[in-house]
Amino acid sequence: MFTGIVAAVGKITSITPLGGEADAGVRLTIDAGGLPMADVALGDSIALNGACMTVVSKTEAGFTVDVSRESLNRTAGLDATGEVNLEKALTLADRLGGHLVSGHVDGLGDVRKFESVGESMELVIAAPRELAKYLAYKGSIVVNGVSLTVNRVEDTKDACAFSINLIPHTVEVTTLKHLKPGVKVNLEIDLIARYVERMLSAKA
Repeated sequence: MFTGIVAAVGKITSITPLGGEADAGVRLTIDAGGLPMADVALGDSIALNGACMTVVSKTEAGFTVDVSRESLNRTAGLDATGEVNLEKALTLADRLGGHLVSGHVDGLGDVRKFESVGESMELVIAAPRELAKYLAYKGSIVVNGVSLTVNRVEDTKDACAFSINLIPHTVEVTTLKHLKPGVKVNLEIDLIARYVERMLSAKA
């Protein structure tokens, strides 16, 4: 489990195929940036842009993870070198600063707008239509591993557009600063909303 509070911005420095087949995964080498590595052990979970990955090797400065082709097909930002948001898995002693996050990407969003509004930034994302029922005014959503609050929701025929207000601090300490219209982002819906939907739809 995670909180959606980014601990550091790291960087994918290299991508190594795990086989010659078209459906082979890759090994990512990550420069951990400011993420402390002393307490990270092999097998630990670290979220990369909101996707939970398992540490398979580590150094003082970084770590590697293996990513399956299925995960690559269902996420954005893990198939090229560049910056990624990093968060270690929760311990029972951690503060829950954001909301409960599983690190499982539910779908890809499409950035429609990223513009200044006063001192902040307005981010508008089009989510897949099947995620619309989980998005609500003042509800929680994870975008590239960042816990955020939905300010507006608008359903359309083929998508669900939602708006988020980003304060300067969030923009500064995450990779969200690099977003622009047309960019794909990883989305994870609120964990509680997922279970509520299941309870309401399940047959007694």
